[in-house]
Amino acid sequence: MTTTTLAIANQKGGVAKTTTVASLGAALAELGHKVLLVDLDPQACLTFSLGIDPEDLEFSVHHVLTKGLAPSEVIIETEDGVDLMPATIELARAEADLLTRTGREHVIKGAIEDLEEAGIHYDWVLLDCPPSLGVLTVAGLTAADGVLIPLQCETLSHRGVGQLLDTVHDVRKFTNRKLKVWGVLPTLFDGRTNHSRTVLETISETYELDVIEPPIPKTIKFAEAPAAGRSILATNKSNKGAMAYREVAANLVKRKKK
Repeated sequence: MTTTTLAIANQKGGVAKTTTVASLGAALAELGHKVLLVDLDPQACLTFSLGIDPEDLEFSVHHVLTKGLAPSEVIIETEDGVDLMPATIELARAEADLLTRTGREHVIKGAIEDLEEAGIHYDWVLLDCPPSLGVLTVAGLTAADGVLIPLQCETLSHRGVGQLLDTVHDVRKFTNRKLKVWGVLPTLFDGRTNHSRTVLETISETYELDVIEPPIPKTIKFAEAPAAGRSILATNKSNKGAMAYREVAANLVKRKKK
């Protein structure tokens, strides 16, 4: 099976981006796929939410991107059945280091290719992009086959989608012609309100984007999972949020087969 690299991106914070990466990763692993998650956010929320304290790490994705360390040296196996390339606060410095570097857009793509060359194969690589449109997000989009946009179903939350799509357009033009927008994933969805539905319809019409089903419901269990250092699929197997992510994962697998 070929590797599919998906960038999970939205420069607006608080849209359940990290939750989406952790939960989809765990759901794909449950389906028997080999999954690598890459934490590209200097806040290291993904790393922390999978039970790893960034303070305890000697090496992280920062060393791969700026110091030439082999990616296999920093990958950690997690209890959720996925592998992780963790982040630490040092990643904030990587953004500045990379700015002056030739080919900076290709550093993540290069790291994924290095793994393949070392005989380490993944079916899925999910990139947790930082909440900005800086160097690391552009490098993530350059490495990706597709981009998935988690979106909170609120009026203001989709104002950034246009900016993100402009960035995608530039990346397509200059560094990655094959990048496709897989669609918008509605998160923190409250099915009881017409408002959430309306926002969804507006988005798909305004930007002509696919809406990835099913929407991820709002549930307090998502907030509790990172504290346990596991994804919601492990902490609350039958929760409606966990079930929704399983369904989304199955739909992404179908899309990949197409």
